[in-house]
Amino acid sequence: MVRGMTGAREDVIVQRWRDVLACYSNVSCALDRALQDAHGIGMSEFEALDRLVDATCEQRRMHDLAGDMYLSQSALSRTVARLERAGLVERGMCDDDRRAIFVTLTDAGRERHTEARRTQRAVLAEHL
Repeated sequence: MVRGMTGAREDVIVQRWRDVLACYSNVSCALDRALQDAHGIGMSEFEALDRLVDATCEQRRMHDLAGDMYLSQSALSRTVARLERAGLVERGMCDDDRRAIFVTLTDAGRERHTEARRTQRAVLAEHL
């Protein structure tokens, strides 16, 4: 038990945590299903596109994109690879730092994001 916390208080905190997890699971499953069915992308792919659209130049360093998302570096790399195969983003090396990789939104990626954004927002409104 955490110092200073009663058993009853601890139980309340654990239940609140479980409620948060259940909400996240329900929303993320609904998002994944709706985005995949309507647009051929999953929640992680949409989130990467969404972060790129939010960037002022629609180009981000992979490292910075990873810092903004809930994915590990390797999971983000796989997500970006799927987006690249679909023609929605392009990856390129930084001229100043050969270790840095940039991810740039393509016109097709911008279009897919615009279409999928409506679906994402509708699912969020329904579940939240």
